[in-house]
Amino acid sequence: MQVLDAMPIEALIVAIPESAGSALYGMVDVLAATGTLWQEMVGNEAAQRPIRPRIVSLSRKPFTCGNGIPVNPELSIGEVGASDADIVILPELWLAPTDDLSTRYADLKDWIRQRFRSGSTIYSACSGSILLASTGLLNGREATSHWGYGDLFRRSFPDVRLNIASSLVFADPTGRIVTAGGATSWHDLAIHIISRHCSPGDALQIAKVYLLKWHAEGQLPYASLVRRQPHADAVVRQAESWLSRNLRTPNAVSAVVSVCGLPERSLKRRFRAATGCSLIEYVQNLRIEEAKRLLESAADSADDIAQHVGYENPAFFRRLFKRCTGLTPGQYRRLFRPIAQAATDTMPEAII
Repeated sequence: MQVLDAMPIEALIVAIPESAGSALYGMVDVLAATGTLWQEMVGNEAAQRPIRPRIVSLSRKPFTCGNGIPVNPELSIGEVGASDADIVILPELWLAPTDDLSTRYADLKDWIRQRFRSGSTIYSACSGSILLASTGLLNGREATSHWGYGDLFRRSFPDVRLNIASSLVFADPTGRIVTAGGATSWHDLAIHIISRHCSPGDALQIAKVYLLKWHAEGQLPYASLVRRQPHADAVVRQAESWLSRNLRTPNAVSAVVSVCGLPERSLKRRFRAATGCSLIEYVQNLRIEEAKRLLESAADSADDIAQHVGYENPAFFRRLFKRCTGLTPGQYRRLFRPIAQAATDTMPEAII
């Protein structure tokens, strides 16, 4: 098939040893296929390649990224070709929940800042926003990242207004800095980039060919509401353990205060200091997580599940569930129950 001559949009995708290979090469693949793959599939008019994605790194020296995936950079950040990109993309990184990259990649951070000052549009996906935040470009701006890095942002980047509810966040009105949420939200980012820099039609075609889904529900339905924070307060640990075993107990806050043997005000103060949330929030999070598990695996009605997790008022439970997850209990069940059932629904009866 003929490919029409056109000046492609230059898109540089940053790769470092911490990069997630699936997101790195997935973005390369999807952007490179824009304007050509759909045409080849359906036999339409002559194709064009509107985006030229290239991998850029600290040097052109090959290396391996996350899970030992080989990377062969096409450009280094010091080359002339790296100074005229329309788009710079920082894809997902494999980082510990406490790793803010504060002591690494100073030259790369300088290069990202230079690209922004020179007019490039900067995009990040998932934990790539940690690298972007470490440049200072997100200070005073709204951004998103994988929900698992919320505590890292609050600790290391307090000037960033983190919004983990959304899968795509514009840091400024001009849209020159855009962050995407967790893991496969790079799909949303790729659709946005293609729609914005090429056309909505190109984006729709790519979504159809690759079966990419726009995550309109955001990240809240996927986030875990209960995560054990590292701390040394033994009494708070006792409270956490007791509540996890007795989440359905009526008046759970008063009950755990009695179990721990501290004045209520003291326990509440120490609990918030150690965990970052209040006692009542912790109880609610435990109950909603249990409700999510039941919606995924059981056939009980939402009203029955409300009673099971400790709420006598189903209407209050529904409001709380929607506030915590962004979805109604019915919407949550429709989204996640098919995943939980996938293993048995697709297996022959003889094997089951």
